[in-house]
Amino acid sequence: MLPILYQDDDLVAIHKPSDLLVHRSSLDAYETRFAVQLLRDQIGQHVFPAHRLDKATSGVLLFGLNTAAARALSMSFAAREVHKQYIAIVRGWPLEQGLIDHPLELRKDEAEVFGDEVPKGAQESQTEFRRLATIELPWTVDKYPSSRYALVALNPITGRRHQIRRHLKHLSHPIIGDTTYGKGRHNRAFAQAFGVDRLLLACQKMSFPHPISGQPLTVNAPLAADMAWIAAQLNWLDALQVNDIAYETPKASGTARNRQIFV
Repeated sequence: MLPILYQDDDLVAIHKPSDLLVHRSSLDAYETRFAVQLLRDQIGQHVFPAHRLDKATSGVLLFGLNTAAARALSMSFAAREVHKQYIAIVRGWPLEQGLIDHPLELRKDEAEVFGDEVPKGAQESQTEFRRLATIELPWTVDKYPSSRYALVALNPITGRRHQIRRHLKHLSHPIIGDTTYGKGRHNRAFAQAFGVDRLLLACQKMSFPHPISGQPLTVNAPLAADMAWIAAQLNWLDALQVNDIAYETPKASGTARNRQIFV
């Protein structure tokens, strides 16, 4: 069962788990489970995805329940009327806050199923970020005797494919668990220490005008239990609470090794 965060006659918002595609994509042709079909079967009616989340990303995912609502939601995304907040765990310590203004080359999106080539060229791309917490661990992962990590909130202004992941790589602060843009040694260190082997990125909040009434609406998704588990181990739960970020009961999703985390 997909957790439903909000539902009325026109739209439904779910908490998409990591490792679930929104719908069939040429990027993962052998996958058989998709949020569209699962939600349709769960609520007993057709659903129309209003946007996309990467397969590896968890968090808020919106669907229209009729064509008018779906069209209005899509127009809101295109007009940048939808404000999104993501939470990520990254390598290194970014600045306390800032704006990443770095054009990104167009790439095929998961929405473009088995189809046309994407035109070449860079598009303007901006992401705001805010550092919420930091830690330095006594791990010799790279060439340094210790390793730094940070908890970060991100607000993408534009909506390019893999924008947050690519922007953080551009800053040299890749997301832990990112097998495409990240650092394998740090990814493996987290998987071994915490038993969580996935992209540590979540769409935590969306604010947008209701597609029919136009009234402002905010949908929040608590951080999934595995990300909350890592936050608990790193003493970051207070930082989440101070910033009004809810989280599920912390729980490791796999088997963690007995690795020294703190000195």
